[in-house]
Amino acid sequence: MPLTLLPDLGDLLRLHPQFNAGTLVEALRHLGAPGVLWASSADPDHPLRDALPAARLGITDLPLADWTWADAEYAQLTGFLNQFPQGRERLRAAGRAGAALADLVTAPLTLTGALDPAFLARVQEQTLAVQAALDEGPGTRWRERRLNDLAAQVQGRSGVLLAPLDDLPDLLTRLDAQLPDLSAFQPGETGRLRALADRAWQLNDTDDLNGLLAALHREAGDPVTPRAELDAAAAGIHLAVGDLPGARALLEQAAHALTDDLPRSLPGLVLARLGQVRDALGDRELAQRTYRAVLALNHAPQVARDAATTGLSEAFRLELT
Repeated sequence: MPLTLLPDLGDLLRLHPQFNAGTLVEALRHLGAPGVLWASSADPDHPLRDALPAARLGITDLPLADWTWADAEYAQLTGFLNQFPQGRERLRAAGRAGAALADLVTAPLTLTGALDPAFLARVQEQTLAVQAALDEGPGTRWRERRLNDLAAQVQGRSGVLLAPLDDLPDLLTRLDAQLPDLSAFQPGETGRLRALADRAWQLNDTDDLNGLLAALHREAGDPVTPRAELDAAAAGIHLAVGDLPGARALLEQAAHALTDDLPRSLPGLVLARLGQVRDALGDRELAQRTYRAVLALNHAPQVARDAATTGLSEAFRLELT
């Protein structure tokens, strides 16, 4: 049975209502897969690191090499090219291709749309444009070598391989692999609820805050996006309009609902925000205890750890614009 390739967008999964962490959970269930072979971002705060275990789907981390040294080589190359007119033109060409790829993956996107051969061809076109501008090697962070190493790691395996979207066209040429058959797949409640929470965590000036708050309160939650997260996201709306007591009540409600089987990032996010609200209300001692609780967690996302560390050294103050 050939390997099935599933595309990943990394942190951009938080951006797309119809292609998010919940959508990928639903796709794996549709395929009858128990989990994924992980060949994507090493970011410990990747949204699927929360969603898949919460949905009782497994993650098998492949023993992949650490390629961070390639970033340093890329930085050295770009520094060198910037010294010469022809080098700067090469960098501009690569920059145009990178911007075009960014436009492709940040425009409204569905999972089935991302798997469309025509869309993947457009992604591949920009990848090849970067390679043409900077050459394979430091200019592409050793892309060919990395993909060949990955192909050797998974050759002969079966199951679902989660890989960055822009790696899929190259992996299809290197592996006995296929794209998933999602012709009968329809995103459902898990993806919809995940999209609601993702939107609530990323407020902007044009949002209908009352409508968003009402939508959050209507939902009961599910394992991927539990009620505690919906309360925490709703608290963020109260905080955005300066309603500190309302935010505190919701965050304390969320904190009391935290359990070991919730998405692993949630306790850190809830407690870090709760510490800030307690600080802003003048309860400095309790806020400091809350920050310390964040730092004592086995896993807290970096944004929560940063907030807690800052809060311990300087009291949080709410500034409304």
